[in-house]
Amino acid sequence: MRIEYHRTLIADTARNEAFFRALKSVIEPGKTVVADIGAGTGLLGLMASKLGAKDVFLFETAEVAGVAAQVLKANKAKRCHLIPCHSTEFDDKLAVDVIVSETLGNYALEENIIATLADARQRFLKPGGTIIPSRIAQYVAPVIAPRIDQELRAWQRVGHGLDLAPAQAMTLNNAYVRLLKPSELLDGGASAVLWDSVDLTRETRAKRKGQAEWRLTSPATVYGFAVWWTAELAPGISLSTAPAAPRTHWEQLYFPLAAPIEGKAREQVTVELRSNSSEEGGTHLAWTAIHRNAHGTVVNRHAHDLNKGYLP
Repeated sequence: MRIEYHRTLIADTARNEAFFRALKSVIEPGKTVVADIGAGTGLLGLMASKLGAKDVFLFETAEVAGVAAQVLKANKAKRCHLIPCHSTEFDDKLAVDVIVSETLGNYALEENIIATLADARQRFLKPGGTIIPSRIAQYVAPVIAPRIDQELRAWQRVGHGLDLAPAQAMTLNNAYVRLLKPSELLDGGASAVLWDSVDLTRETRAKRKGQAEWRLTSPATVYGFAVWWTAELAPGISLSTAPAAPRTHWEQLYFPLAAPIEGKAREQVTVELRSNSSEEGGTHLAWTAIHRNAHGTVVNRHAHDLNKGYLP
């Protein structure tokens, strides 16, 4: 059991406080019924109970559900009901006022939050009910610092007359979880672009795609792209994994390039991003970078696909 992973969640003060504030804003003591989906060790469900929820139904699977049961018992949480299965496997009727689910990854959608909440919304949520989080915005920015690029090109520096190019190509077709500084991004991150917006309160597709463009105002070398997200938990309450946001246990994703883009002033850099997440197939990511000169002519194009890189 990954208890260490759950410890990092409990230690994430920014995450915990944001969800607490969101729950507090929607729970009416003695009346609100809450479903906590992907409850882990039970923290958010316990928060809802402490805030006065009439009943809290906690969905969690495998060994961590046993830990959650002990935690609920230790807290004498009489209004908390642990359901030891995935919410999509629960066949009984359930009617709740609030659904809360912290099933967010470094790549926001990698834990299948879209499909999970779509099922819960359709089967459990009362008309006019609340979903936390309600929306996810995904951002991307060019990385202009060579730090991670140099790390990933270790294959080229092995020496001894050896050619490890096939392994190098595979490395550059992977996405990486890395902590980036605003100073490592184009314009300090101020030029970040919203490439995808997910509304979890209505039907939406698990397949996502979008693009972002930048017209360079001065010469810049682009080594890859940083991706992060902001989740709206409740009106005026959000949680972000942006480089400049308060630190959380999540980090940014880094999408490498086969070769850096040596951009000149007035030239254009474009990135097209695609993803698909499912319980069966995991998360597939692909990205294509296009470098155009000042006249709009394509100088270089780099297409990357996680399926061409990742090895278990």
